[in-house]
Amino acid sequence: MLKEKRALVTGSTSGIGLAIARALAAEGAEVILNGLGDADEIACLCEELGATYNGANLIDPDAIAQMMADIGPVDILVNNAGMQHVAPVEDFPPEKWDAILALNLSAAFHTTRLAVPGMKAKGWGRIIATASAHSLTASPFKSAYVAAKHAMAGFTKSIALELATHGITANCISPGYVWTPLVEGQIPDTMSARGMTRDQVINDVLLAKQPTKSFVQPEDVAALALFLCGDAARNITGANYSIDGGWTAG
Repeated sequence: MLKEKRALVTGSTSGIGLAIARALAAEGAEVILNGLGDADEIACLCEELGATYNGANLIDPDAIAQMMADIGPVDILVNNAGMQHVAPVEDFPPEKWDAILALNLSAAFHTTRLAVPGMKAKGWGRIIATASAHSLTASPFKSAYVAAKHAMAGFTKSIALELATHGITANCISPGYVWTPLVEGQIPDTMSARGMTRDQVINDVLLAKQPTKSFVQPEDVAALALFLCGDAARNITGANYSIDGGWTAG
């Protein structure tokens, strides 16, 4: 389905991004990985997927510009890279706020603005943002993350309208809690912020919000991303798809 298409997936060395990269590669796309991780493990992923890797630090706009110049035009852009920090607003470190907005929001602006000219030249493109249920609702102690994800949903709607006559779609996928390193990593901070045990955080904070009482799987998100890249989704743009076990239905 995606032969002769080139795809950049940010934050794709683990978790949701890796699942999306695998799904795109399985359909013939040439994939460029980006993210953190052990060099040997990343080399193995590149071999597995027939992919290349660019390790640009997406908090740095200059590094993003260099990455986009180095990799050349892409047909599919998946803005997936993200980070999280959990703390009451009065204790929220300003440097964490700045980093979260830089990676979760501003990086998507920079990759998009640099990818769009090539997509316009081809008259075809797919821009997908891994947003979050937190693009639609809020949770306490996550002020920076919720702000960034709400903004990502708005950014995606805006560019969808701009690009609607160019054969380019832009959509958000908003998962609930997916068992990834990002979710696992926020558990200790949530334990501290709420005075809970690990099991209490998992069952009474995370899964409490999802009526299915189960974590979303990375492959669920990847399947939707793959669909949005296909011809059947050519008239789907500016949408925000929830995969959250019913969290935002209430």
